[in-house]
Amino acid sequence: MDIVFINQLKLNTIIGIHDWEREKEQPIMLDIEIGCSIKSAAHSDNIDDCIDYFSVCERMKSLAETHQYQLVESFAEEVSRIILQEFMARWVRVKLNKPDAVNEANGVGVIIERKR
Repeated sequence: MDIVFINQLKLNTIIGIHDWEREKEQPIMLDIEIGCSIKSAAHSDNIDDCIDYFSVCERMKSLAETHQYQLVESFAEEVSRIILQEFMARWVRVKLNKPDAVNEANGVGVIIERKR
């Protein structure tokens, strides 16, 4: 099994349960690992034979711009669903970090793993 990864994708979105969190966008960071086979792409050298990480990033940016979640769990779950369904991944691991949520911490969030 091979892995396509995206590290520290910075997105701005409305996320949180507190009133102050709903007033303006705040940053979140995504680390995504996508389980797949890169064998065909390695032989063909064709982007159509692999998971296009640029397209994944653009899709996550669109999600952050068009949806407002209260919970990081909900956002991470939607990220995993999109990658499994739209990008046909075998499995996905998503780490969502909310760096500005707790002043005393560098970040808080969740890590989830899902399979198709």
